[in-house]
Amino acid sequence: MADLISYVIRKLLLAIPVIFLATFIVFLMLYMTPGDPILAIAPPHASVDELQELREQYGFDQPFLIQYGKFLERLLQGDLGQSVSTGTLNVDVSYLLMQRLPKTLELMAIGLTISYSLGIPLGILSALNQNSWKDRSVMVFTLVAYAMPSFWLGILLLLLLSVQFHILPAEGTVGGLSSVLLPALTLGLGNAALTTRMMRSSMLEVVRQDFITQLRSRGLPEREVIFRHALKNAILPVVTVIGLDIGWFVAGAVIVETVFQWPGIGLLVINSISSHDFPTVQGCILLLAFFVVIGNLVADILYALVDPRVRLG
Repeated sequence: MADLISYVIRKLLLAIPVIFLATFIVFLMLYMTPGDPILAIAPPHASVDELQELREQYGFDQPFLIQYGKFLERLLQGDLGQSVSTGTLNVDVSYLLMQRLPKTLELMAIGLTISYSLGIPLGILSALNQNSWKDRSVMVFTLVAYAMPSFWLGILLLLLLSVQFHILPAEGTVGGLSSVLLPALTLGLGNAALTTRMMRSSMLEVVRQDFITQLRSRGLPEREVIFRHALKNAILPVVTVIGLDIGWFVAGAVIVETVFQWPGIGLLVINSISSHDFPTVQGCILLLAFFVVIGNLVADILYALVDPRVRLG
């Protein structure tokens, strides 16, 4: 346990410069983006002096390094600044993030559940029926699901399940489980394709090993050989990439939430970019970068825990 704690602490310390680098890149890109955020919040007929006063009030008149330095100073104090978007003017960015974060976490959790609920059984089915029509059908599914962009898949599912058959609501704002199923399905199918391929390859490798042959030679039922012995070893690579999948879902959530108007962090990022709300964009990217770092940390820890050959030291 002491090795695990020290390992986590080292990884978190290494993550700090990564997060700060992400904030610098985002801050620089927003600084160089054409457009003036003050124009979005100023009165329609504001004078040049009034615009300048607003720039000084929000610090947009300062050079890049001074603005970034003040941002880091506030960040170290736990202050992400205030929104400059018209609808949320002078609202703390941290408050906006805490409002939207539960929705994104809900979407990611259900999407991950869909991904592994589909990917693991399909991978096992494909491996146990190698080169059959079942195997080829599963491989076609993985190819199509992985190759199809999430925004295009979302639109197709929207047209099919919402517009055509009226099974699920078209937007993610009506409340209840039904409103999250369509965006979660869109988010989970692409990752399910990767999970299926990984599970298939791992299962094929395990069932060809000598200990599986020995178990079969002892007369054990095939079902017990596969699901009690082979699956326990074949699923290890899939378990270890759960943390890495968090990064996949963080990136996908931005697009999927926009397609379905799901009120999460991803939609907040897009709306904030459109309104040149730099403080909110910075806060969102910082939070998403933190998720990616934590996902990689979880992947490292799981890999070390499920594989005794790996040491945390």
